[in-house]
Amino acid sequence: MTGSLRVVVADDQALVRAGFRMILTADGIEVVGEATTGTEAVGAVHRHRPDVVLMDIRMPELDGLAATRQILSGAGPVPRVIMLTTFDLDHYVYAALTAGASGFLLKDVSPEQLVGAVRLVRSGDALLAPAITRRLVERFAAHDSGPPPVHRDLTALTPREREVLELLAHGLSNAELAGRLHLSEATVKTHVARILAKLGLRDRVQAVVVAYRTGLVRP
Repeated sequence: MTGSLRVVVADDQALVRAGFRMILTADGIEVVGEATTGTEAVGAVHRHRPDVVLMDIRMPELDGLAATRQILSGAGPVPRVIMLTTFDLDHYVYAALTAGASGFLLKDVSPEQLVGAVRLVRSGDALLAPAITRRLVERFAAHDSGPPPVHRDLTALTPREREVLELLAHGLSNAELAGRLHLSEATVKTHVARILAKLGLRDRVQAVVVAYRTGLVRP
């Protein structure tokens, strides 16, 4: 199973790409392509159909944000995108999350965090660094006057599902949700899966963004 996880690494710094490739391949993850510009990243995704893209947010020709939007607006199965950034509070990263990216990593991430992040976003089961993502959303959601990319009617959710979404938006993991709500982790996973399905969301990161942008949770 490990060898079936396919990744494209997009970064204009050769040392970053080489380092990430070494870390990922050592853990059995296949790096199927590399890119030095946003344009190359879009092309690499079309050619290789990876499961996950590691995308530098600042690249020549086409920045990572624009490239992410192009990749995620494509027809057919699309990969999960993890944005790479130097700063953990960056409004470009928030824009990328609203565009559908599954999370972000600092470039000085540890090997264990890198591998864990790639595997987590592929599964969609957990959100990397939920507290940091929540802080990011809290900082910029209040100043975001644009409409949600897709209208989401939260009335489709049951009261329990709304409660789970609210706690999820505060950064709680499945285990923490289970403890807070006195449920099994399996039941929590079922609730989360139903929330994502009902709202047409790809993963938990998008759920956090929607919770803020619809006013369910406020900064």
